[in-house]
Amino acid sequence: MLNDTLARVTDRIIARSAPGRQAYLDRMRRAAEDGPARAHLSCSGQAHAYAGAGPDQDALATKSAGNIGIITTYNDMLSAHQPFERFPEIIRDAARAVGGTAQVAGGVPAMCDGVTQGTPGMELSLFSRDVIAMAAGVGLSHNTFDAAVFLGVCDKIVPGLVIAAQAFGHLPAIFLPAGPMTSGISNDEKAVVRQRFASGEATREELMASEMAAYHGPGTCTFYGTANTNQMLMEFMGLHLPGASFVNPNTPLRDALTVTGTQRALAISHLGNSYTPVCDVLDEKAYVNGIVGLNATGGSTNLLIHLVAMARAGGIILDWQDFSDLADVTPLLARVYPNGLADVNHFHAAGGLGYMIGQLMSGGLLHKDVKTVAGEGLERYTQDPKLKDGAVEWVAGPTETLNDKILRPMGDPFQPTGGLKRLTGSLGNAVTKVSAVKPEQHVVEAPARVFHDQEAVKLAYKNGEFDEDVVVVVRFQGPKANGMPELHSLTPVLANLQARGLQVALVTDGRMSGASGKVLSAIHVCPEALDGGPIARLQDGDVIRVDARDGRLEIVTPGVMDRALATADLSGNEHGQGRDLFAAFRKNVGAADTGASSI
Repeated sequence: MLNDTLARVTDRIIARSAPGRQAYLDRMRRAAEDGPARAHLSCSGQAHAYAGAGPDQDALATKSAGNIGIITTYNDMLSAHQPFERFPEIIRDAARAVGGTAQVAGGVPAMCDGVTQGTPGMELSLFSRDVIAMAAGVGLSHNTFDAAVFLGVCDKIVPGLVIAAQAFGHLPAIFLPAGPMTSGISNDEKAVVRQRFASGEATREELMASEMAAYHGPGTCTFYGTANTNQMLMEFMGLHLPGASFVNPNTPLRDALTVTGTQRALAISHLGNSYTPVCDVLDEKAYVNGIVGLNATGGSTNLLIHLVAMARAGGIILDWQDFSDLADVTPLLARVYPNGLADVNHFHAAGGLGYMIGQLMSGGLLHKDVKTVAGEGLERYTQDPKLKDGAVEWVAGPTETLNDKILRPMGDPFQPTGGLKRLTGSLGNAVTKVSAVKPEQHVVEAPARVFHDQEAVKLAYKNGEFDEDVVVVVRFQGPKANGMPELHSLTPVLANLQARGLQVALVTDGRMSGASGKVLSAIHVCPEALDGGPIARLQDGDVIRVDARDGRLEIVTPGVMDRALATADLSGNEHGQGRDLFAAFRKNVGAADTGASSI
């Protein structure tokens, strides 16, 4: 039986979204009826489209077994995307084997927040999601494709690709992941060295050696940050093949899943036997399933922005209360770093997403009656892919956890709720994630220290200015101010203060990484400071209450709202390292609680 809260939240999303959703579906039906333009192009146009297709030229010009458009984020600077170098050839060969064709329709940028943390490039990160969506749209705009496959993994990349896929929602779309790198040193060991370096107890050489031992080869980072949360979502929402998310790169099973995904993309095109456009896969129930997965796994807070933006691209309106209400009834079933010591490889070995989906379905916390790229129903996603005679076959997945330190059943969760919480009050609207925060630290009431950038926080820490309980406020970090960078480099500083026995919280209109979470943080504060939000009226010493138990974010000190708004010199955010190119994004971006989108 479906959980009452799940049913109620789904119904209100459907009702709230009805006008926009129906208009979107009507557009997609018309586009499907028109079909790809390939057969209607002039001979000159077709010649242009096929000139680079080599051995596939004749098939494209004379046959109609289906043509796949490949959208790729390949680059060899980032470990998560380096494995995609091999994928186009694998995909072309797999398509040819069943009479189809495939072409790289376009490449899209892929940046790494881990590399750009604390640098001007980080101010482009959130906006890169919209650039990715537009770039993928350009790639598909030639309208010569019967289906699309998307090669992408990390933070803004998958959300941007999903937005683009929905713009072309009349096409089937399958996401083909690269998989996580094999395990290096433990994430906990890495975090200890980072904290020792922040407190001056470790040298830069020691820090570098630790980081290189953690990030050591091709594939996604192994902690459960935004990148791996994206992979979970693609499985919970039916855009991956079952069990595909956490298979390591450059292995026989990984390659076989890529072959199978390619051939499935052709099978679910208009020319195949099981037409399944992405507009039918990504409905309201799929998004609710994704939110449940986010809560059950203790996933990245970045998805509180991305899922809202992704849904709107398909005419579906989500708000943070939906996330909070679902969190209240979704148990935390996984402990993966930073919520535990295990990495995603350990999680996968313990039973992984298939086990978790089975558990959540048994508890009425997932919609089973959904369409997926694998076929009708979510039940398929409890199965494990295995390699037999060089091909993939799916077998029943585990029905018991293989390691209860990492993965728990519904009847014995790590905690009864998912840990995501909407915060409201006199300081505005915000969100917090407490799955890694100790219960005794779920409520912090303390004087504020107010800063306008994270470097000022780190300088104050270096100067020994934090010697009592504190709510660190970092403002003018919202999407309009500077693109809403992650403030991940504050994590070691705040963790060290907390380790000294201080009550510590962070309040910001910026973001925190999916890798953060052990310090109580009220993030994505709306309205942001540049929009005149209450956060712009705070001063040092104002008492702030961050209450994750009751979902409150309050200014305790009287008279704060009578003050003039603070201002900040933001001229340094306008130029250098590509900032100039994103002025239009900063000018037109929406608020974080509506997806922080500029398109």
